[in-house]
Amino acid sequence: MKVGFIGLGAMGLPMTARLAEAFPGNVVVFDPNPSAIQAAVTDFGVTAGASIADVAERVDVLFTCVPNNDTVRSVYLREDGVAPAIREGAITIDCSTVGPDATRDVYAGLKAVGAQHLDASMLGSVKQANEGTISFVVGGDADAFERALPALKACGEMIRHCGGSGAGNHMKLIHQTLVAGHAAAVAEAMGLCLETGADVEAFYDIVTQGTGFAYSRYFENRVPRMRDGDFSPLFFLRFMLKDARLARDMAANPEAYPVLASVIATMEDAEALGHGDADFSATMKALEARLGVAIAKS
Repeated sequence: MKVGFIGLGAMGLPMTARLAEAFPGNVVVFDPNPSAIQAAVTDFGVTAGASIADVAERVDVLFTCVPNNDTVRSVYLREDGVAPAIREGAITIDCSTVGPDATRDVYAGLKAVGAQHLDASMLGSVKQANEGTISFVVGGDADAFERALPALKACGEMIRHCGGSGAGNHMKLIHQTLVAGHAAAVAEAMGLCLETGADVEAFYDIVTQGTGFAYSRYFENRVPRMRDGDFSPLFFLRFMLKDARLARDMAANPEAYPVLASVIATMEDAEALGHGDADFSATMKALEARLGVAIAKS
């Protein structure tokens, strides 16, 4: 199996490393940033592609991991993109978090040239990409999913086929409403602790070790970092905000989801304060600004 990867960012680069181990000598990559390509070639022994089309025409399975709807459509459907160059019978796997409509446009464009497209949205961040433990929620044709499994298993562990084209996007975006909601709810709980003088360390122990229902993996992992003043990005706030907005856009009646609207508004406040490139736990910065207090231990 010849495998391609387009988009060597924070997630794409470690995924490429995993693919290089699973398919030695058979991985071709491209990224608009030449230094990212050079890092992959030097560190993982992959082959550099000259362009998107060059990679597409050389592989059986092609991964992409890019930022947004417009970039996905461009990479796949423009004149020098994937669709005009891809081999008949090839499978493309887009790991980007995008709207289902963008995925279905790409699916139709590739079907017209005899290729199959999967949306394989990822659950996890850089840590899981490095470990090869990403969870994939996948939409697309069942036969393409089965053929693509060896490549997906090189990068992840829990891999779930969710239905037709766009179904993986649906599942990821619904999932992200919970994740974003955790971030906003934890920020407000921490704000109440600070405003009322409650013992934050005691509250942390109560949530993480008690038998109540307030526990979340996000709370356990992020609150200690927030207390240390560490908002270095494991997943950018601007990306979480993008995901929450995409989830809202899927709703036929957005007014039916006031909690989601409130979460988006709080994240927008944090982004407006200049924290879009911080970790999404910087949602806390909106509460800090409202209350005039900081969560970091003095």
